[in-house]
Amino acid sequence: MVCTSYIKNNGEWSEICDLFVKNEGEWKEVCAGWIKQEGEWKQYYKSSELVVDYLIIAGGGGGGGHGNGDPAGGGGGAGGYRVSSGVGQTSGGNSTPETPLNLSVNTSYAITIGGGGSGGSTGGDGGNSVFAGITATGGGGGAYQNSNGRSGGSGGGAGGGGSVTSGGSGTANQGNDGGDHNGGGNGGGGGGGAGEEPVNLQQTGGRGLSSDITGTTVVRGGGGGSYVGSGGDGGGGAGSSNYSIPATPGTANTGGGGGGKGKTGSTFPNNQTGVGAAGGSGIVIFRIPNFYTASFSGGLTVSEISVLNYRVYSITQGTGTFSIN
Repeated sequence: MVCTSYIKNNGEWSEICDLFVKNEGEWKEVCAGWIKQEGEWKQYYKSSELVVDYLIIAGGGGGGGHGNGDPAGGGGGAGGYRVSSGVGQTSGGNSTPETPLNLSVNTSYAITIGGGGSGGSTGGDGGNSVFAGITATGGGGGAYQNSNGRSGGSGGGAGGGGSVTSGGSGTANQGNDGGDHNGGGNGGGGGGGAGEEPVNLQQTGGRGLSSDITGTTVVRGGGGGSYVGSGGDGGGGAGSSNYSIPATPGTANTGGGGGGKGKTGSTFPNNQTGVGAAGGSGIVIFRIPNFYTASFSGGLTVSEISVLNYRVYSITQGTGTFSIN
């Protein structure tokens, strides 16, 4: 396959760096060209730079827990959600989708998949996901009872109990704030989702956002619930107030927040404490025209599918590099 082309201009061969064709009165860039030679189509031109659409989601935050009494920890916030305009209608925090990347062929770029934050008394923050220089911020951990949620891609939910507490702040254009707690009741706040900030005292995690980059519409980036609240659509884990039922972890590769743990006095021994659940890991998905291929270093878990005229790659675990050829 010929990857570089030339044209004879004033008796001298010059390399073609960009190729355009006039279509319906408008000049449009050509990514690749073929010529039929001896009955067989052969590629004679391929651009050295191409447009790449992407979805990047960080790891979700872990849910928070409780001590004695009748309180609840907050739900974990969803991992930061960043999507380009070709494959998503809305990016994190209900923001405008981002501009697709222009990447060079035969050039190495870094990928990291953020892990979910640990569940605990205070939920751990999710890990960042990175794709070719773009970083999605890990979700904030859910709070311990009577404490504020942690900030992140989406903020962790506030802890319940007798105090007025606040959900953690979400990162601009990546996610929403976590749910607050006004000091009334014992339920904690739901974790912020990529597409929704829970209202005050709402124990349900914030909803995620949808993308059809894989050819199927999938919702990801839901916040964790707290106490008796469900997880947000898109992989958020449910909370629990039952002594024998743990809070639910965020779903792997959605960036969903982990559920927060609460208690009701009739279901716990007086000295019983509880911890929240872990957040779900993140994911990177990108697509390129099908006359290109991507190669990856070891340490990355990758799957590939064909969708219309594109190759779509999903990276679900690890840290490494990739290049496009």
